[in-house]
Amino acid sequence: MSGAAPAPTLAELQALEREHAIGTYVRSPVAFVRGRGCRLWDADGNEYLDFLAGISVLNVGHCHPRVVAAVREQAGLLCHVSNLYYSEPALRLSAALARSSLGGRVFLCNSGAEANEAAIKLARRARPRGRVIVLRDAFHGRTYGALSATPQEAKQAPFEPLVPGFMAVDKDPAALEAAVGEDTAAVLVEPIQGESGILPVSEELLAAARRACDRTGAALIFDEIQTGMGRTGTLWAYQQTGVVPDALTSAKALGGGLPIGALITGPRLAGALVAGDHGSTFAGGPLVCRAALEALEICSDAALLAHVQAAGERLREGLAELPYVTAVRGRGLMVGADLSPDLDAGELALRALLEQRLVLNATGPSTIRLEPPLVVSEAEIDDALRRLEELGR
Repeated sequence: MSGAAPAPTLAELQALEREHAIGTYVRSPVAFVRGRGCRLWDADGNEYLDFLAGISVLNVGHCHPRVVAAVREQAGLLCHVSNLYYSEPALRLSAALARSSLGGRVFLCNSGAEANEAAIKLARRARPRGRVIVLRDAFHGRTYGALSATPQEAKQAPFEPLVPGFMAVDKDPAALEAAVGEDTAAVLVEPIQGESGILPVSEELLAAARRACDRTGAALIFDEIQTGMGRTGTLWAYQQTGVVPDALTSAKALGGGLPIGALITGPRLAGALVAGDHGSTFAGGPLVCRAALEALEICSDAALLAHVQAAGERLREGLAELPYVTAVRGRGLMVGADLSPDLDAGELALRALLEQRLVLNATGPSTIRLEPPLVVSEAEIDDALRRLEELGR
């Protein structure tokens, strides 16, 4: 744009943060200004290879032309009207989500934590005052209900007392089945625990959860906020497990880069929430729903999903060959790599960013997480592996 002011420097942005932003984030010293596909650029024009995708948000890649076109068109028509009235994009999205998965009904919201809050309310509405069972190492969000379902002391302790009625169990089928009883409202599970280090939950454990819920009438809820939208090589991760939940939650990649979340039910729980039980001012706004419709269609493409599976295998095999990587796990393009004991994952992620212009992150002291856009090419995977190899020299 002619005459536009130059972009602020990194130092100027850091000064603004120190003065005016609540310090809840530890940021890396880079300011991105533009993105396209699997690439990012900073204000100085340096190009980066993105293997984090905004923490599994940009599954379709940065600024996908279809998402951009939909947002531009909708922004010129209508951005907000509230849920007091009908909105075609929201209802079309609800139908598409239900048909793509569990076949029940959909509640739209604004984030993953909100989707999990809605799921907890759904379960408690179906079985009042029932307990919610979660797994050790789980992460379901930072709002109070979602935080209460996140049994990590460092995250919970500063904000106690928490919402009562949550119980964490070991990732053992027998322990889970023993914990679920007639007083259980729900079992809430991530098919792959993302924030704790890309830890796949075994099919045996998921099957045990299904049996326990069938026996007691509790709801089995899958948190697919990070695993959904094609990330693991099927549109929803549950589709690879043989276990069908009663409800699932989605967010992150659902909006193609814009904020949206969804609770999707199966038929049994479709009518559990009734008028007045839940709501949100911005939920299901026309702008973000137009973006989500495009993102959902893109991520549902069979050829893309097959590519995710092949690309994920290529990435995992390449990581396993790096001399400083001790273990690799994950599914599709949701990949974690454990490092040798002499390396700090946070430091390595920072070095990758600053020295190799490769974007990834650490999920703990010894694990790095790689979640590139699903449109990543074989050449880009090989390039990322080469950059990681350089870090070990």
